[in-house]
Amino acid sequence: MSGGAAADRLPSTLRQAAIEALQEADLDRKVARTNTACRLWFGRRLGVHAPSDPALPDRPGRPAEPQLVSPRTVKRRSVHTPEGRIALIHALAHIELNAIDLALDIVARFASEKVPRSFFDGWMTVALEEAKHFGLLSRRLASLDSHYGALPAHDGLWQAVEATSHDLGARLAVVPLILEARGLDVTPSLLEKLHAVGDVETAAILEIIYRDEKKHVAIGAKWFRFLCARQGHNPADRFQDLVRACFRGEVKAPFNDRARAEAGLTPTFYRALSPLSR
Repeated sequence: MSGGAAADRLPSTLRQAAIEALQEADLDRKVARTNTACRLWFGRRLGVHAPSDPALPDRPGRPAEPQLVSPRTVKRRSVHTPEGRIALIHALAHIELNAIDLALDIVARFASEKVPRSFFDGWMTVALEEAKHFGLLSRRLASLDSHYGALPAHDGLWQAVEATSHDLGARLAVVPLILEARGLDVTPSLLEKLHAVGDVETAAILEIIYRDEKKHVAIGAKWFRFLCARQGHNPADRFQDLVRACFRGEVKAPFNDRARAEAGLTPTFYRALSPLSR
């Protein structure tokens, strides 16, 4: 933990801890605050929420770089060049940084929901692992004489927060079961490409991320089914309704059906949303 973060007063609730990490703009301190929040929560030293908790920020704290641009203007580069591999790792680091804040936001935003404490166990585990991923990718960039912030990035992931801020079911449907599940689809081919060009260091990091992503999708599926059972909804039908209402992008094939099913996300959920997969 950085010295500044260590000197801060410790939070008294999980919601306070999550908000303080969420709004932190210094990324080393954001990771440190996330790790502290997890340590205190799993040590059962925090309540869930209190009237004195700070207000939830509209946006997460961020440094001045990277410059945020339209997704259409972010260049795709081949992994066959060093510059292309740096661009790939930078894009992945940006995704993982957003994933830290997505996990913190679901904890803070829905802290007053009537859910078991194990709900928060799951999402703080996700936050902890996303922070680990961001650190691994940041160190890999440094080993290639680059750094996070060196290239432009887009803001598409945070738009999912804004579109699902009103409803926990919508948030679970869109973030873990659409956005994170997409990682299960694309990572195996990325691993093949990295191994083909001999970048075993980056491939090893992606192997870790892939294993953890499967757990994160499973956490999302578990709690989505929990909400559906409580509300009397058919999970697959409810998922499709929420995605159509709240997700602005495409549900793209091809799908990694096996990895998705291992995480509890069966084809009955998503196949109907993708005409190309029928």
